[in-house]
Order: sequence, then structure tokens, then C-alpha cells
Amino acid sequence: MKNAKKIIGIEEIKTILPHRYPFLLIDRVLEVKDGEHIKVLKNITCNEPFFQGHFPNKSVMPGVLIIEAFAQATALLGAYGFDETRKSENELYYLVGVDKARFRKPAVPGDQLIIDIKFLTVKRGIWKFNASACVNSNEVASAELLTTIME
Repeated sequence: MKNAKKIIGIEEIKTILPHRYPFLLIDRVLEVKDGEHIKVLKNITCNEPFFQGHFPNKSVMPGVLIIEAFAQATALLGAYGFDETRKSENELYYLVGVDKARFRKPAVPGDQLIIDIKFLTVKRGIWKFNASACVNSNEVASAELLTTIME
């Protein structure tokens, strides 16, 4: 049986992901089961830099940044479940495709975005994941993501 890990904070996340402010979009790992799924938290605050232009009179988190948060969460899941596939410390996880993206409700300041990623399959070095984001148990976005590892 694969291991379920406890909460992982921002300092450990920063040892895994290369992203930094303002592009690090994961605040905490709430749950991870190696190689199977991960649940992460993104606190959306009124101080996010993208809200200056999106939109000045009605702050809405851009859907493309929710997709980016999905991609960062898949990289975290990869770090906890698929390390055996890595050949070098210089390798990075890359987003190579997004399918079936849907945005159902806006995510706004004050929301806690709970992102759930489930591993689906791997074929020829391309990893496929199902991703969803919820606020107060209401789905705001979903997509299928394709990733790969490159040096």
C-alpha cells in the first residue's frame, strides 16, 4: 500500500517547485498518496498582483492561473510518487497539454481554492492527470493535464 503523507508546508514545497513569488500558486499540501492523488490549498487574497488588471472593479482569479496551479500540484504529486523516473536533479516537470478545461464559477479574493489531482496514466513519458478546484465544496474549475519530465 502506498503511503499517505501529512500536511506539507510552504518551505518544503519551495524545495520541490522552482516557482517563486508571484508565480508560486500552492500554499500547502493537505494530503498526498504517493503516485495516486494530491490535495493542495491556494489561498486567494486581495493582494494578488494579477488583480490589478483582472479586473480592477471585480477581482477574478484568471482561469489560466488556476490551470497553472493544477500543473504545479501535478509536479508535487510527481515528486512524492514518481521519483524513480527521474534521472537527474536538473530535470523539471513541464505542462505539455490541457484537455477538457471547464470554468464553472469565478474564484475571488477570500476564497480558499482546494485543488485535487488524480493520476490517470503514463504513456511514452507523458503523464495524464485529472484536476479539479473547489471553493466551499463547489467545483469552480476542472481539466485533464498532460505533463512530461525534461532536463
